[in-house]
Formats: sequence, structure tokens, C-alpha cells
Amino acid sequence: MEIIAIANQKGGVGKTTTAVNLAASLAAKRKHVLLIDLDPQGNATSGTGLDKNDLELTMADVLLDGVSLSDAIERSPAGFDVIGANKELAGMDVTLMGHTNSHELFKTAVADLVSSQLKSSKDAYDYVIIDCAPSLNLLTINALVATDGVIIPMQCEYYALEGLADLSQTIERLTELNPKLHIRGVVRTLYDARNTLARDVSAELEAHFGDLMYKTLIPRNVRLAEAPAHGLPVIAYERWSKGARAYQKLAAEVIKQSR
Repeated sequence: MEIIAIANQKGGVGKTTTAVNLAASLAAKRKHVLLIDLDPQGNATSGTGLDKNDLELTMADVLLDGVSLSDAIERSPAGFDVIGANKELAGMDVTLMGHTNSHELFKTAVADLVSSQLKSSKDAYDYVIIDCAPSLNLLTINALVATDGVIIPMQCEYYALEGLADLSQTIERLTELNPKLHIRGVVRTLYDARNTLARDVSAELEAHFGDLMYKTLIPRNVRLAEAPAHGLPVIAYERWSKGARAYQKLAAEVIKQSR
């Protein structure tokens, strides 16, 4: 079971879009996938067809009340498992501060899930995808402490480069708490090849990150923008759109990394 966090403290870079559509594309390739929403906005939850305000158990119950991840799992209409989130996660930083080892609460929950999965290999997940909040808050720190690798969605603009540098430094510091933590890859999102700035920033990223750059470019695509309004990943909304095909290629790259 590989645990992958989708993280970038900058908003609007396609982070949740990547989490939902990567999970859906991996599931379409017959992988057993669990998507965990760690963003109080709950957009990843809604994007899979679940009503975030009508969930019996959410990530708030897991972190605050010790509910097991296994008990909070919902089967989404999108065809894979989801542990949802909603506004109950808002303000969690303040709430968790009083807990001992508050940065490891999610790690403990994940360890219990791994243990239960090992006892039941039939239902074992191939991938756990975590959608992080667009900030380096305690929830994101919890995800990074529990994960194996981080996929960073990156819009090709210069402000995003600054945010990427901050996130890279945070990941480096957190290796003291999680020696397995590493950048699994950087994926360029909202990409427009006609834009000179996008091409320049893309070239700069390739020069700096080299093999860590996924070859797949996620384009600006109307179908990608429309799909969440229907509570669907783009592969279910418009399978042959440019956005859907791009995320299927990204999923293939992620699977290839696992071999």
C-alpha cells in the first residue's frame, strides 16, 4: 500500500483536481484506491459524488475522536473508496494543539489501517491518495508525517515557484520525523503551451527537478473545470477529453514508479 500526499500550500494550482482525478484514473486501471480528504473545504469529497454535509463519519471524527479510518470509509459513486471531510475540520489546528504528538495523529490512524489491511490482503489498497489543504497547517503536517511520498501539482508561473521552494524546505525538515518522506514527483497543471511564461517556467522546473518532473502535462481544459459541478472525476464525465487522457497518462507514470 503506497501512501501519496497531494500537496501545495498555494491555492488554485489544481491540487484537489489532481487528487480526485489521479485516484479515479488509478481505479480505472484496476487499482484498489482510497482517497482521503484532509481539506476543510471538502472539495475532493464533493468531487467524487458524495454529499460532504451528509457523511456519518469524516476525518474530523478520526482525528478528534479516535474513530478508525476503516470505519469512516465510504464507497463513492466514482468507483473508489473515500474518507470525506467538511467544515468540521476547520480550526483543527487550534483544537489539535492540546493533544500530545498532535502532528502524528493521522500517522497513528494510518498505521492502524495498514495493520488491518495486512490481515485482509484481499481488500488491501494499492494506493492511498491524500488531498491536503492549500496551506502548511497542522493538517498538512499530519499528512506529510504519515505519507511515503509527495506529488506536488505546480502551475507554471513564478509565484508558484516561490511556494514550491517553501514546500521543498518543509519536506526536508520533516524527514527528521518521517525518514521515508520525499518528493515523488512534480506535475505541471493548468498548462497552456501557447503561453511563453508557462514554457519558460516549465523549462526552469525541468532544469531544477530533473527526473522528478512527470512527463505528463495537465492542460487547461473545460471538461476538467466542469466535472466537479457534476460530482464526477473527469474520466467519468468526459472520458476522451484532453484532461481525462492527461490524468490517465499521469496514473500510468505513478504506477510505473511503483514497480
